[in-house]
Amino acid sequence: MVARVSVTLTPTPARRTSAPTAPRRRTRVLALPEARWALTSTLAFLLAFPLDLAGASAWLYGPLYVLAYAAGGWEPALEGLRALREKSLDVDLLMIVAALGAAAIGQVLDGALLIVIFATSGALEALATARTADSVRGLLDLAPTTATRLSPDGTAEETVPTDRLAVGDVVLVRPGERIGADGRVLEGRSEADQATITGEPLPVPKAPGDEVFAGTLNGTGALRVRVARDPADSVIARIVSLVEEASRTKAPTQLFIEKVEQRYAVGVVVATLAVFGVPLAFGEDLTSALLRAMTFMIVASPCAVVLATMPPLLSAIANAGRHGVLVKSAVAMERLGEIDAAALDKTGTLTEGTPEVVAVRPLPGSGLDEDGLLALAAAAEYPSEHPLARAVVAAAGARGLRPAVAEDFVAMPGRGVRATVEGHVVAVGRVGQHDGIGDEAAGPGAVAEGTTVLVERDGVAVGTLALADRTRHDAPAAVAALTALTGASPVLLTGDNARAAARVAADTGIDDVRAELLPEGKVEAVRELQNGGAKVLFVGDGVNDAPALAAAHAGVAMGRAGSDLALETADAVVVRDELRAIPAVVRLSRAARRLVVQNLVIAGVCIAVLVVWDLAGHLPLPLGVAGHEGSTVVVGLNGLRLLREAAWRRAARA
Repeated sequence: MVARVSVTLTPTPARRTSAPTAPRRRTRVLALPEARWALTSTLAFLLAFPLDLAGASAWLYGPLYVLAYAAGGWEPALEGLRALREKSLDVDLLMIVAALGAAAIGQVLDGALLIVIFATSGALEALATARTADSVRGLLDLAPTTATRLSPDGTAEETVPTDRLAVGDVVLVRPGERIGADGRVLEGRSEADQATITGEPLPVPKAPGDEVFAGTLNGTGALRVRVARDPADSVIARIVSLVEEASRTKAPTQLFIEKVEQRYAVGVVVATLAVFGVPLAFGEDLTSALLRAMTFMIVASPCAVVLATMPPLLSAIANAGRHGVLVKSAVAMERLGEIDAAALDKTGTLTEGTPEVVAVRPLPGSGLDEDGLLALAAAAEYPSEHPLARAVVAAAGARGLRPAVAEDFVAMPGRGVRATVEGHVVAVGRVGQHDGIGDEAAGPGAVAEGTTVLVERDGVAVGTLALADRTRHDAPAAVAALTALTGASPVLLTGDNARAAARVAADTGIDDVRAELLPEGKVEAVRELQNGGAKVLFVGDGVNDAPALAAAHAGVAMGRAGSDLALETADAVVVRDELRAIPAVVRLSRAARRLVVQNLVIAGVCIAVLVVWDLAGHLPLPLGVAGHEGSTVVVGLNGLRLLREAAWRRAARA
């Protein structure tokens, strides 16, 4: 039973928060009616089952079985009847009829077990849908509920709800506050952490004329921002809309066997009625005709076919889970094996999302070697909590350097830091942020390395430090494996700048690079590939990746630093952040699909033999049940082969 639902939310005012991520509001399992009914059905079955096996009176366990049937079966039965009223026969209704038919001929236990399995499946799907909705709502908490609006002359300020801001208003954003609307900086200098929007790993300097986004976190400077977009049309609001739209327009998810469920269900019902009605019309007694018809329904019921599909996929899910990949459903596992193109995010996916010093370059005439330059910069940066400062201090520590004590430390928003170190005024800031100093001071190759900072001593440049977001050690191998699986090199989709993207692409062997993309740009790129006939796997980790994860044929989120929304939107989560696990789970999915085909052949042959026997001769009911259950056991055991450790090793080695 596969839920065909979409998440539709109406943006609501969210509270102000200076935390880097919004709080999660998780739906409790028992808050869902599907979960309560499934739990009731399961408990009733578990109470009835031992009493039945112990030979207790039917008056003791019979009512419990009735409760299990009613609690777990009423909802799919109702949905099936509604579908029937619209001239559509749902396989869920067929399974309910099969369960009732089993009970009618004395197989009460089998029918109850079938009901419990269906009810539990429906509850899990409802929970997954609710959790996704929770995460989308949580995304709205990134935007503050209020903003400080300035009067036209700039002399007075008032606190207003952000949804009352209009294009042209000027707002004051103090240090540490979240920006209330999309706009452009009029006055002030600072840095903004906008990883949720663009995926950039480092805070971005902001100066007059620069664009800022609602929900991003302001740094140490104060900014005056002119609102450029209505709050309902902000980038953060558009991310919510993109996720909702992708959820609605994504092709209906169906397991392989469900693609023929309608015809199969109709065929079984029609055949059962014929098996009952035709002999009855030719004079066979009612009891014999009914027994033959019930036997036919049991042997022709799709239990073995459904189990032919599920054990391989569920075994693959369990095996992948043991190796750090959580695949959310059988549908998701099947989708992973169907992909023939891949698109990858950069920050937090191909890279670790944290900067490191990759080059230390003293300038000629400075009198400093690499260690001396790094120690000088680390001393000035030591009091700062900026990510670049932490990277410089960490690099000095890795070399065993002990920076001197800095005095008169000053953080210059959007420009860097300044401090007195051993009697010298030392300034450290991004190249291009200092008057008269440009990228030419960075040194050869700096543009390809990422961010470059300039170190000055008493107003004279003495060297540069190149910092970059470190590429994951297994990224090149994962990219090569995905290329082999899909027949084409993956596409790199990132909101980061072009030079950083080019560096990572060169490190990992990717040719197609698309940089400086907002979330809708990533969705457009994924849809462009899919419109060309490809089934795209998208791998990402951030809020800005969620729309693309939802729009792709299959989405995989990196779990360690992934946002709540990305984790809930994705079909699978790589818990240990091991990129090489992604091609392995794709191969495991394809192995599961091969076993599904094998099982369908086995189940189909067994059903055909039993049906012919029942129609052409006289198939005793116990033998029919034994044959039906035997085929179910065979396909189940065949599917469980993917639980073995050897199955993962083969997938990881291929």
